[in-house]
Amino acid sequence: MAAPEEQDLTQEQTEKLLQFQDLTGIESMDQCRHTLEQHNWNIEAAVQDRLNEQEGVPSVFNPPPSRPLQVNTADHRIYSYVVSRPQPRALNDAKRELRFLLVYLHGDDHQDSDEFCRNTLCAPEVISLINTRMLFWACSTNKPEGYRVSQALRENTYPFLAMIMLKDRRMTVVGRLEGLIQPDDLINQLTFIIDANQTYLVSERLEREERNQTQVLRQQQDEAYLASLRADQEKERKKREERERKRRKEEEVKQQKLAEERRRQNLQEEKERKLERLPPEPSPDDPESVKIIFKLPNDSRVERRFHFSQSLTVIHDFLFSLKESPEKFQIEANFPRRVLPCIPSEEWPNPPTLQEAGLSHTEVLFVQDLTDE
Repeated sequence: MAAPEEQDLTQEQTEKLLQFQDLTGIESMDQCRHTLEQHNWNIEAAVQDRLNEQEGVPSVFNPPPSRPLQVNTADHRIYSYVVSRPQPRALNDAKRELRFLLVYLHGDDHQDSDEFCRNTLCAPEVISLINTRMLFWACSTNKPEGYRVSQALRENTYPFLAMIMLKDRRMTVVGRLEGLIQPDDLINQLTFIIDANQTYLVSERLEREERNQTQVLRQQQDEAYLASLRADQEKERKKREERERKRRKEEEVKQQKLAEERRRQNLQEEKERKLERLPPEPSPDDPESVKIIFKLPNDSRVERRFHFSQSLTVIHDFLFSLKESPEKFQIEANFPRRVLPCIPSEEWPNPPTLQEAGLSHTEVLFVQDLTDE
């Protein structure tokens, strides 16, 4: 496929140009563009015109000199007896817009056809009436579309006109005109048919407006219902989220309590193990014993004897096993003021003995609470 020339074309026009080429199979992009420009970039009208040309129907932009008639309706849709939209489309337009549809079947070989087209159908007053009061569809009976309509309407002679409208909710022929007729007579008869049947269109228009109003009201009610439903769903969603938030909070508190209970249980078990592993307390008359008075953070005092040869770790384990002791603590001596290395560290991988730490036979040590640090 040749690339379109995008100079002076909008994106929408370029897309229509490519679509028109695909639908019609025309290789020349210039020809495609020219055709679309002739139809004011109406791709539907351009494609229909192209299909008509392929069926042997002249284009609306190149009508044969012997058939110059072309009637334009007020809304610029083109209905002619040479080139026309499909008849079902015209019926749908008339039904949707609640307008009269004037159908003209052209007999190519009938002796009165040319005179009727040139003198009657092309008369300015006839064209004015058609443009202002009705839609117009026409076709030659030699064309497939015209032949199908002819079989349905069963005309007796030409020229033939049929007035069709929506009556009792179906498209109905309400007037037939056959044979050559002068412009004034045609106008009078068409006006009579319109006046005689106008009430049906008025009634249908009122019913349609009522149906539309009912539909609009129902749509508004549906929208209000949906809005209320969405509001209820949003409230329910927020309630679910709040319930879920409370459940997660309660579960979190529960897990925290369980974790605290496990921690306390493990701590108590560890205290009991430390207590069981403590060496026996030396007797007061043992010359190698050390009497230590511990001052706890809660101002209580605890006294116990240890052996000079024992590690400072024993002092820590003793204090750890006490119920009154904090979970984390350090032991300080006063003279000189220092922190005793009771647990292994980088500086003291193996804590010293009481003797190596310089403790005397009687000592007062302070327990410093480190639990919150």
